Amino acid sequence: MSIQLTDAAAERVRGFLLEEPEALGLRFAVKKTGCSGWAYQIDLTRAVGEDDAVFDSQGIRVFVPKTSLPLLDGTEIDFIRQGLGARFEFRNPNVKGECGCGESFTTA
Repeated sequence: MSIQLTDAAAERVRGFLLEEPEALGLRFAVKKTGCSGWAYQIDLTRAVGEDDAVFDSQGIRVFVPKTSLPLLDGTEIDFIRQGLGARFEFRNPNVKGECGCGESFTTA
């Protein structure tokens, strides 16, 4: 089981953590939504959930609820800058399809 951050994603998250020193790390989860079924949720967290699996990637703790873990295991989180825009990108080996707008995904 693993969740990995690329160098660019780790750098971006470190910047967020410097702005919010009370945060423990990154929370990464999924929620049921969208036309394909699942959407990513990513945010800083200030608390450890009872059912959290905790990963360390490049010195950053990543908290994943165990209910989300089967859908996220093996995901690499990247941070992409394109022109004036920037976004997190997820390379998830569990994804079998995505909606046309890219906001949600399906698994097997």
